[in-house]
Amino acid sequence: GASGGVRAPCVCPRPVDANRLRRRRRRRSRWAGAGPVGARRMRPLPGAPGVAAAAALWLLLLLPRARADEHEHTYQDKEEVVLWMNTVGPYHNRQETYKYFSLPFCVGSKRSIGHYHETLGEALQGVELEFSGLDIKFKDDVMPATYCEIDLDKEKRDAFVYAIKNHYWYQMYIDDLPIWGIVGEADENGEDYYLWTYKKLEIGFNGNRIVDVNLTSEGKVKLVPNTKIQMSYSVKWKKSDVKFEDRFDKYLDPSFFQHRIHWFSIFNSFMMVIFLVGLVSMILMRTLRKDYARYSKEEEMDDMDRDLGDEYGWKQVHGDVFRPSSHPLIFSSLIGSGCQIFAVSFIVIIVAMIEDLYTERGSMLSTAIFVYAATSPVNGYFGGSLYARQGGRRWIKQMFIGAFLIPAMVCGTAFFINFIAIYYHASRAIPFGTMVAVCCICFFVILPLNLVGTILGRNLSGQPNFPCRVNAVPRPIPEKKWFMEPAVIVCLGGILPFGSIFIEMYFIFTSFWAYKIYYVYGFMMLVLVILCIVTVCVTIVCTYFLLNAEDYRWQWTSFLSAASTAIYVYMYSFYYYFFKTKMYGLFQTSFYFGYMAVFSTALGIMCGAIGYMGTSAFVRKIYTNVKID
Repeated sequence: GASGGVRAPCVCPRPVDANRLRRRRRRRSRWAGAGPVGARRMRPLPGAPGVAAAAALWLLLLLPRARADEHEHTYQDKEEVVLWMNTVGPYHNRQETYKYFSLPFCVGSKRSIGHYHETLGEALQGVELEFSGLDIKFKDDVMPATYCEIDLDKEKRDAFVYAIKNHYWYQMYIDDLPIWGIVGEADENGEDYYLWTYKKLEIGFNGNRIVDVNLTSEGKVKLVPNTKIQMSYSVKWKKSDVKFEDRFDKYLDPSFFQHRIHWFSIFNSFMMVIFLVGLVSMILMRTLRKDYARYSKEEEMDDMDRDLGDEYGWKQVHGDVFRPSSHPLIFSSLIGSGCQIFAVSFIVIIVAMIEDLYTERGSMLSTAIFVYAATSPVNGYFGGSLYARQGGRRWIKQMFIGAFLIPAMVCGTAFFINFIAIYYHASRAIPFGTMVAVCCICFFVILPLNLVGTILGRNLSGQPNFPCRVNAVPRPIPEKKWFMEPAVIVCLGGILPFGSIFIEMYFIFTSFWAYKIYYVYGFMMLVLVILCIVTVCVTIVCTYFLLNAEDYRWQWTSFLSAASTAIYVYMYSFYYYFFKTKMYGLFQTSFYFGYMAVFSTALGIMCGAIGYMGTSAFVRKIYTNVKID
């Protein structure tokens, strides 16, 4: 078999059915793990994050008009309740998923019900809901009954054996509540393989709403070629005291995310911030005070004394410190993109704290795409204004690069991984219709909004109002000690920012690559604030040392010293892959390192922009307060 997966039919885009696209009502609820699974009622594993807000264009195309049921989450007695079969895949990597019926499971006798992607996030995350064919009605118990029969030939047996060997789990949904079950198990010797054939469903209801779903897998049957295997199910309804708003509570893992180690890491990072801010303030204020006193004394000297005096320090480069950076077009595009990524991160975290996005399939990704498109003017404003201040004239080219820098990086990586997913017939393969939707968002939403921001930035803050004149001829850069070289400063600049977030990185990685649902977005907001403060402090210190060595190349140095945090994050991802996961094979490896590269690069661009913006304010401030002849 393929390394890491079962061959399945290609995933093709499906037509849009307006009757199935009812926009979901907002609700506050809590995420948690679904009930028992397996013959011994093993606890099921949380699935992928959920769905709430789609990209604006997608919402306009997919106007909601659906009947009540799982979209309204209210039912009448005897009303149909749909059991959706989603995906199947290895336990050790929840990102590698295949259609449930890629394994030779059989379908119930009830007529098929069409289901289509409701949001862009669902499509991008490979959510493939297919009707199970099981007849389930609200508050109507079903006694154990056979719903289909598998004619087990050698090919089907080999598919099941491969899945059991690789610990395949499957995911289902009832009323948007996820359920997980294991395909089968092997005996102690690994010679015989058994398939679970009986799904025992226990559904809890409170009034006219479903608030709890548990699955117990029973009926262990040995896989023998050329035999018939009967698949059966039963449904038991029971009254529950769980409130509808709290029905996701059991999916969460407070013992993991609210562990004292997590609290201690946040406290430790705050102590680092307080210490670092205090240290930077004390050192810079005392040092700058001495510098100002020395420069004021030099102003009182006559020309002869000044010529004989020992002139050195950051004042000497006042005529070059505001010189345009090298490659201003790329530099301004990176700064604009970094500011936009920061805005997206801040807004999405706030929305996640308020709306509990983890309760809906694909909602985090859909919200991020929507917010990214909506914040495109931020990219254009900061990138366009900076490019104008640095004397750039090809502003249209800068606008295009700034608008498509991040989308091109993300889409390029996604499409590369998509080819591998198509080869393995994984549900992660992006449908063609979804690709078209993403391209439409880029060209018809992101680009026009970026143009608006660029025009505003050039007109409102595009004038080079520097406190010092720029010399016509660049000043030669004197030799300095090796540890003051920009390359060394860049390598060392990311250590402290990474140290302030690496504990949180473990929890974020675990929630994305393992079966944990991240829900402590308050912690994430604190870590984002800490990261910004530490990054600004570190880059200011690095820039001050560089300018004091009379090296005026501070723009790229401040950006790259902060952006080097991404290098340490990516290095940490290697440690996490080899020591914290059990992934293997081309598909899993490329998926992991491909998207970790995207995440690390985006984080680096954001940190670089934050570091540059803080350092730019610092540089402008200190040269404003110095008298220049």
